[in-house]
Amino acid sequence: MAAGSVTLGIDLGTTSVKAALLEAAPDDPSGFVVLASCARAARAEVEVESAAAGPQGREQDVRRIVQALNECLAALPREQLRRVGGVGVSGQMHGVLFWKAGQGCEWTEGDTASVFEPRAVSHLVTWQDGRCSSSFLASLPQPESHLSVATGFGCATIFWLLKNSPELLKSYDAAGTIQDYVVAMLCGLPRPLMSDQNAASWGYFNTRSQSWNMEILKASGFPVHLLPDIAEPGTVAGRTSRVWFEIPKGTQVGVALGDLQASVYSCMAQRTDAVLNISTSVQLAASMPPGFQPAQTADPSAPVAYFPYFHSTYLGVAASLNGGNVLATFVHMLVQWMADLGLEVEESTVYSRMIEAAAQQRDTCLTITPTVLGERHLPDQLASVTRISSSDLSLGHVTRALCRGIVQNLLSMLPFQQLAEWGVQRVMGSGSALSRNEVLKQEVQRAFPLPVSFGQDVDAAVGAALVLLRRPMKQKEP
Repeated sequence: MAAGSVTLGIDLGTTSVKAALLEAAPDDPSGFVVLASCARAARAEVEVESAAAGPQGREQDVRRIVQALNECLAALPREQLRRVGGVGVSGQMHGVLFWKAGQGCEWTEGDTASVFEPRAVSHLVTWQDGRCSSSFLASLPQPESHLSVATGFGCATIFWLLKNSPELLKSYDAAGTIQDYVVAMLCGLPRPLMSDQNAASWGYFNTRSQSWNMEILKASGFPVHLLPDIAEPGTVAGRTSRVWFEIPKGTQVGVALGDLQASVYSCMAQRTDAVLNISTSVQLAASMPPGFQPAQTADPSAPVAYFPYFHSTYLGVAASLNGGNVLATFVHMLVQWMADLGLEVEESTVYSRMIEAAAQQRDTCLTITPTVLGERHLPDQLASVTRISSSDLSLGHVTRALCRGIVQNLLSMLPFQQLAEWGVQRVMGSGSALSRNEVLKQEVQRAFPLPVSFGQDVDAAVGAALVLLRRPMKQKEP
């Protein structure tokens, strides 16, 4: 990219879309300055039309996600957008959507900007989707991968659709994560490109050979033509095919990254840092030493997984399904209870009041195991509340115990002792739920006998931009 140019980072999250404009620090080659940032709620959850998916199905409207993206871009300074020399994109891993190649979007010229709008596109089946039961997963072929396949993983979802909604798959000829879709639309790619970070999150991908388990999948009748081509993270997926919100036509766009890896990249200043990200879900990640290779066979019961990072390295990750979404579930429950009592109150009001009450309640004996969504290594585990006494029933006690439970549940998956063995010396906190919740911050500091620092709400967007800003961009080999 040209010296002095601006880099745009985008993160397409589960609950919100974020964007950040970065510029290299003039006096520090490795430093950067965030010129502007923006976040918009996606509000993309939709009713799942398939009766077979049941109440566990989780889908999002791609049009609403792109609308939130457009709102983010429209809020950024136009003069800075004109200087953009590269676009980095990250987003929620594991999920899958489908589109018709060449018909996935339509570009329109607005009063202030040219934008793309989704057209021949399915819903996004998200990482939170629970339609693949344990018995269904057990019926799938064993992957040739060090990572297990769980419900919500792209390939598992495609297997489920092949059995329950084959007509849907016949309607499309391209697939990817939401971030892969956005990159494909920006660049007008005839076939989607996917980084190994996102491919590994789908299952049936071998990180050593950098390839899909083609023979295994073909033998099971899997529609392998839907699988994206693979590109190394940090490579150029293509160039913008149109002027987009003042961003020049022909601007480099990087291959989409996983939001976990982008968040870690923005926060991990040293290899001895661990990164704790609490957003809709929770991840605790630490860098594995160079040369580390995970076991070649998957262990579905293992609470720690090893996800590809950059330059053939791995992150050791405890990825909990239960994070900010648990707090949101609790808020929704309170609002519903009050509605049943004939009282109306905004969820935002409940959230701020309960955090305020918990901040005043510095400790509690109440214990909450917050696994309302189970965990990938324990899919049938549910939440529980123990050590209930009449003195610990206030809103402050319950909220404090809930925040503590989220952190303790994660540490039960990846104990501090393991982090110490990996050489971790500091914890960097990031993510929207953590940045907005002082009580969660207190519980993180209480749980780790190490220095703890906290980042920003837009860490993944910043990380997606930083990968382009700091690394020489390589074009994907033809």
